[in-house]
Amino acid sequence: MTLEDRREARRKSLLRAGVALLGAADGPAVNVRAVCRAASLTERYFYESFRDRDEFVRAVYTAVGDEAQAALVAAVASTETARERAEAAVDAFVKLMVDDPAMGRVLLLAPLSEPALSRRGIDLMPGFVGLVHDQLSAVDDEVEKQLVAVGVVGALTTLFIGYLDGTVAASREQFVAHCVTLVVEANKAGHE
Repeated sequence: MTLEDRREARRKSLLRAGVALLGAADGPAVNVRAVCRAASLTERYFYESFRDRDEFVRAVYTAVGDEAQAALVAAVASTETARERAEAAVDAFVKLMVDDPAMGRVLLLAPLSEPALSRRGIDLMPGFVGLVHDQLSAVDDEVEKQLVAVGVVGALTTLFIGYLDGTVAASREQFVAHCVTLVVEANKAGHE
């Protein structure tokens, strides 16, 4: 491995540790010492990649957000119908955010309690709205399409937060079916 490869491997190890700590079931527990301990690295290597704790927290959040957006794009790439796109997108998001609840808690819950992320959720929102917007093939009016996309992202965000924190009590199958129906019905909004 080159020096750069080792540096990148350490950075990835720190980010993985950050997901576990920022997405902890009992709430974020991120400090430099805990991250280094979880990654089995010294603080020297932490500061090799990050200026401080807040920059690290933002990097973890951005990495999770980027991974979620990439998973959604990949999921819908080979689908043909609106229903297939909705099913593929919901399935991909559930696999990433529910099957690995730490990832879900980082993306959806950490911005609510972590001061370093106070605007990050808002900053990522246009990317997710854009992904939904691009799939609304049945909605012709651009203003209506934007309104529907924002509404769908808001509704899905609230549903996923509730599912992750336990306030939405549904089986996985019910939850997935409901989310798919929400997306499919939203695509019909422009024809009513």
